[in-house]
Amino acid sequence: MTIRQLQDEIRRLKEEKDFCILVHAYQSEEVTEIADFVGDSFGLSQSAAQVPQKNILMCGVRFMAETVKILSPEKRVFLSHKDAGCPMADQIDAETIRQLRQMYPGYTVVTYINTTAEAKTESDVCVTSSSAPQIVKNIPNDKILFLPDCNLGAWVKEQVPEKEFQFMRGGCPTHLRMSAADVKAAKEAHPEALFLVHPECHPSVVALADYVGSTTGIMAYAKKSDKREFIIGTENSIVEHLQYACPDKRFYALSKDCVCHNMKLTTLMDVYACLKGEGEEIFLDGETVRKAKRSLDNMLAYGG
Repeated sequence: MTIRQLQDEIRRLKEEKDFCILVHAYQSEEVTEIADFVGDSFGLSQSAAQVPQKNILMCGVRFMAETVKILSPEKRVFLSHKDAGCPMADQIDAETIRQLRQMYPGYTVVTYINTTAEAKTESDVCVTSSSAPQIVKNIPNDKILFLPDCNLGAWVKEQVPEKEFQFMRGGCPTHLRMSAADVKAAKEAHPEALFLVHPECHPSVVALADYVGSTTGIMAYAKKSDKREFIIGTENSIVEHLQYACPDKRFYALSKDCVCHNMKLTTLMDVYACLKGEGEEIFLDGETVRKAKRSLDNMLAYGG
């Protein structure tokens, strides 16, 4: 089959099998084209909870499919590729959080959405990259234990300097591949371009940005801006998506090495196979769902 034929067959199957397809923005263009929803992980999970379909296919990584299951426990949730994980999510588990609580008594545990369902069960509040500063500001406690991404945490700390923070040395290895030297080289090559960056990058990179925000925030900023050139400091698929969406503008990857290999595991053939009954279903017990959902509910309560 050609790509177009395969996409058409996927569209037919998802209607026949009562599937809603969620695609994270770091997937390839041909995968995003067959999506019902494209976006960041938590937004996709919220969308899945609102649709009538009883089967949800997450084209992303495992923690994202788990978050869908937490918000929609009555639905069947599938992951597009069984090996698609998240190195940052794997950096912390429930036992580690319990140990950190003992080290930092009296601190509110704030975990990034990029964590496993197990880790969320020990969290007080979850945050996304776009909502983190506002949520942390609204938490009554002035002592914040921010996990696991210390780079995102450092950016939040700049926005909320009145609070006391503790971090662990975690983070996204994909975003950490980019350096301040890469920014300097990109700006020299494209002096008219604005630099848009994700806060998971190292603080030395974030400090040089014209705009700092989530994946969807970066895309929205570039689309609305009257500028014509942009250097993109996040996963390189965003460069591709923006170039399709704004053919009259130019987009440059900050680094050719900013590629999430876990996201790149999913192909159209994987989506097709899942719809044919070969996908991995996500199972979470009721107690895990209940405890993990508490941290997500608290996120919304504090303005997420």
